[in-house]
Amino acid sequence: MDYKYTSKSIEDTMELAENIESEKFPGMVICLIGELGSGKTVFVKGFAKSLGIEDTITSPTFTLIKEYTNSEMPLYHMDVYRLEGDPSTLGLQDYFNKDAVSIIEWADLIEDHLPKERLDIKFKVIDEDTRVIILKPYGEKYEDLVNSVL
Repeated sequence: MDYKYTSKSIEDTMELAENIESEKFPGMVICLIGELGSGKTVFVKGFAKSLGIEDTITSPTFTLIKEYTNSEMPLYHMDVYRLEGDPSTLGLQDYFNKDAVSIIEWADLIEDHLPKERLDIKFKVIDEDTRVIILKPYGEKYEDLVNSVL
């Protein structure tokens, strides 16, 4: 089942991320999908802030993976937009199986390499400020999470 959330500002998107962070669990995988400028990195900023990460959050477009371990639970922020070659060479499964949260921007580009249980979040630009955000949980844990935050 898909769940719809309308964000009318950057603050709304960050608040959604903070609410999801409050329900985090080890091994959580969040897949972000949307065009450039749709709010994916804004979501990660809100999630990281809620986790207590004080670093400046930018999309790891060229490094592919940024690890934040200075928080109550590690966060692995991935951006696979510029990934060349076989995604399995990144060792993604190693990240997904740790006691951490993994958030992947442009996750639709590596869909065959994602875990079956995860939370997909799709961002659709409506206008300069407004986004329709579709949450699609895969698995009972993620279904429960979405039901508790929306």
